[in-house]
This record gives sequence, C-alpha cells and structure tokens, in this order.
Amino acid sequence: FPPALFLFGRTSLCQQRKLSNSALLGLGDLQQSAYCKLEFRRHAVTEDYKITSQVLGLGINGKVLECYCKKTGAKCALKILYDTPKARREVDLHWRVSGGPHIVQILSLYENMYQGKKCLLIVMECMEGGELFSRIQARGDQAFTEREVSEIMHDIGSAIEYLHRMDIAHRDVKPENLLYTTRESNATLKLTDFGFAKETSLHKSLQTPCYTPYYVAPEVLGPEKYDKSCDMWSLGVITYILLCGFPPFYSNTGQAISPGMKQRIRLGQYEFPNPEWVDVSEEAKQLIIQLLKTNPSERMTIGQFMNHPWISQSMVVPSTPLHTSRVLTEDKELWDNVKDELTSALATMRVDYDQVKIKDLDTSNNPLLNKRRKRPVPPEAAQAEAADQGCTNHKDAAEKDRENITEQK
Repeated sequence: FPPALFLFGRTSLCQQRKLSNSALLGLGDLQQSAYCKLEFRRHAVTEDYKITSQVLGLGINGKVLECYCKKTGAKCALKILYDTPKARREVDLHWRVSGGPHIVQILSLYENMYQGKKCLLIVMECMEGGELFSRIQARGDQAFTEREVSEIMHDIGSAIEYLHRMDIAHRDVKPENLLYTTRESNATLKLTDFGFAKETSLHKSLQTPCYTPYYVAPEVLGPEKYDKSCDMWSLGVITYILLCGFPPFYSNTGQAISPGMKQRIRLGQYEFPNPEWVDVSEEAKQLIIQLLKTNPSERMTIGQFMNHPWISQSMVVPSTPLHTSRVLTEDKELWDNVKDELTSALATMRVDYDQVKIKDLDTSNNPLLNKRRKRPVPPEAAQAEAADQGCTNHKDAAEKDRENITEQK
C-alpha cells in the first residue's frame, strides 16, 4: 500500500472506551461525544495483519476474510467495503456500539486503495463459534429446551437494547447475523453486520425499505415510515423459529419474497401448529403475539421485552424439550436455501399497507412442515434457488482479494 493512506483505528477498545453495558443503559439520552471517535493513522493493513484467502462470511455490503495480527498472532476477521456513504454509515454506527457486550467488536479500521479504488477495511474480533442456527443443528440428539431459547433471546435482546438506547435501528436482525465468540458452551452470542443500520429518533423515522424477507416487519413493506419497532418484529420471528425450527412467514413459491407471503406478513397471519407447539408455554406464545403486532404502535418495545418474565426470569422458564434441533437437521437442505434467500436485500420494494389484526390459521401450507409431514411440496417451492447467484466461488474471489491487498503493500 502507498504510505500516505489512512488508518482509522484504536489501540485498545477497552482502554479508549470504558462504557460498560450497565453504565450505558443507565444514561438515557447518550450523546455522541460519549463514544470513542475514529482515529486516523498512516500505514497499510498488511503491516499489522497477515490476510488469508479463507472466507469467513458475506455481509450485506462486503465479504469477510480471515486475518492474523502479526504482533500477537490473534485470529481476526477483515471486512472489505468500497468507500461509499453507505459504507461510512455502516462503519460509524457499528463503531459507536461495538463496545456492547453482545455486539461484535471493531478492533481497527483502515482506509486503503484496493483494485484502484478507496476501500474501508474493518478488522473485527473473529467469531469462531459460528452462527446461531448452526450451533443448534450441531446439538444432534442433545435436547434443546424452551429455557435455552429464553436465555438466547435475552442475549439478543440485550444487543438490541444497547442499540435502541443510542437511537440506532439494526434493521436486519436475523440468525445469520448472530454469532458465537467460541465453540465453548459458555460462549457469548453477539450481533454483527450493520449494513442496514440507521440512526433514528422520535422525530426522524426510517423510510428506506431495506430488509431481509423472512424477518421484515409489515410496515417496512409499505410506504409508511418505520422505526426501531421493526427490530422488535424480527425478535418475534427469531423467537418463533427457535421454539419450533421453521419460520412463521414462508413463501410457498420458493421465491425470496412473494405476494402471498407479503400479504401474510401484512395481515399478521401465522400459526402455532402441533406437534411442534403443543408443549411450548403460553407465556412464550403470548410474547410472540406481542412482538408480531402488525401495528408498530401496538408492538412491544425493547424495554417491555427485556422486562417480560419469560425473558427476565429465564430460570423459571420450563426446560421443555423442543423439536427445533431435529427440524433444522432434518430440513437442513431446504433451510440452507432459505438462509441463502435471506441474504438478498430487497431495498426497493414498496406495497400498500393495510392495518389489520393478527389472524390464526388452522391449517398450514408451510413447505418445511409439508416436507416433514410427508405432504406434497408445491413444485415451485422445491425449485427454490439460492439468492446469491453472482458469487459462484467465494474462495477464488477471496484469494484474488488477498493477492491484491498484498501486492499493494
């Protein structure tokens, strides 16, 4: 890299930003001056880190590669973003909240030339424990319980509470963006990928329809303004999936999002079918109902969520064995297709929005349920294709990235 390039970085996150989660949440209106501002340095990322071709993930705005700190040998994650206003916003908002205990930490941020273009290279802690759902799938025959879901949702809620206290909406809360620090049983679950995040306030609602189909709130599908309550809708969908193994709103056509699924989302049409839900507590079902309200003004807030007994008192939640891990394992092939579809950003969709109440259904057309119950699956659903058609060989692309970065040193 040319020597005159900039590095935004910090020597020690803990030293420069000593705001604990408990301290932050007690501040009410947190001013921007309370978080560590970006610092500029003038050297290349390859002076500090050895970059490999291993792809760790694909964020909404850029890929993530494996890298190692030359000084300590620590394994880290490097996210590559072309320098655009949207990328700057992602970096700024992620930086502000990365001190949260359930937010993936940014370790340093570089501004370097890459393939003739200015890029932002974000070095983050490496989340070696993998994705939330992969961890559940790996349980095998080991029971996954309702109490564990309560504990998981408490951790996810803590991350959202941290953001919302700072008037930031994530807008793409989904299992793929929830990663564990290690593979140990006591690993910490953290939220990542702030590509859709946006600052909001009482007088500045979000208006850009950025979302992932299966976790999108109904107001995001319409022309109305929407705010942090769309994150609460996503919490409801994730809670639902963790308790049974399949999403409440699923396209019957195999498309990432379809008119029928959009209507079900807007109408609040979902179900608690047996046998998956027969032993799930009424408290859990009522919590989901409060989170999936179609009217955002009626939807549970993050404060109400964190104070709900099913969330705040996990130790009294029944340790009822769930069908989740078995469902995710049995339907792994179909679920992988769903996960691929979830990575699509449908940022331009707008439809009319109708205010209606939640409607429960007695029968299910959910392809995941049909497959498991040996019902015929609609042909179009069986032909679902991964949304990320353009990235055919991520490893080859990553190797090219690594070489380009190294050559410019």
